Amino acid sequence: MITALLIDDDQNLRNGMKGLLARYAPEIQILGEADSVKTGIEAMDKFKPQVVFLDIQLGDGTGFDILEQLALKNGKSSSHIVFITAHEQYAIKAFRFSALDFLLKPVDPEELQKVVEKIKNVLKQNDGYAHIDLLLENIRKKVDNFKRIALSTSDGIHLFEISDIIRCESEDNYTKFYIKNNKPIMISKTLKEYEEMLTEHGFERIHQSHLINLSYLKSYIKKDGGYVVMADNSNLPISQRKKERLQELLKTI
Repeated sequence: MITALLIDDDQNLRNGMKGLLARYAPEIQILGEADSVKTGIEAMDKFKPQVVFLDIQLGDGTGFDILEQLALKNGKSSSHIVFITAHEQYAIKAFRFSALDFLLKPVDPEELQKVVEKIKNVLKQNDGYAHIDLLLENIRKKVDNFKRIALSTSDGIHLFEISDIIRCESEDNYTKFYIKNNKPIMISKTLKEYEEMLTEHGFERIHQSHLINLSYLKSYIKKDGGYVVMADNSNLPISQRKKERLQELLKTI
């Protein structure tokens, strides 16, 4: 069994979540519930759950306040956090850059099952939850332009400077990251997901299989159908429909 805690200020939502977990994830054992920052901290200290399903908006503060106060009190978190949120775009963006799991209200059973499968893998890794520190760093700064990203691999969660990512390559439903002074790492998410996250950081999708950081582009070669040479000396093809876009971008660099 996986021990869990529910923190939400809406009793109906807590009841609904308990019903969903009982039906779709019976391996999750709810040890207790809380409805505020104060009672949430007390419950986490008391039960020390493996997983916390945490609402963002609470009557006396936010779920982030709970994590901040626990970090000051106990140091690193010992629980895997799954946020439950409405469509709060800034928070969702912060979760994605921090590789943190979240569920949108109303909670979809299929999404819940996917998250529970991820929880099982994460608990095996015992990764130290450094990505929670990254989340709190981003929330504190209240900026949209995050500087670091957490990447979750089969052996744990790794934090990198976004500016050190040279390129990303699609391999079916996985994405391989090529990072300066690091070995390539494979992430079980699609390239499209990272394209949405990294475009505002100077990345450009030049091909169905390739997303590049324009800062590491060495050459654009027009012959042989068109390709780019990157700082890691890789030669990457450019799709026909991306050529004009890339040429326009290069004029502005």
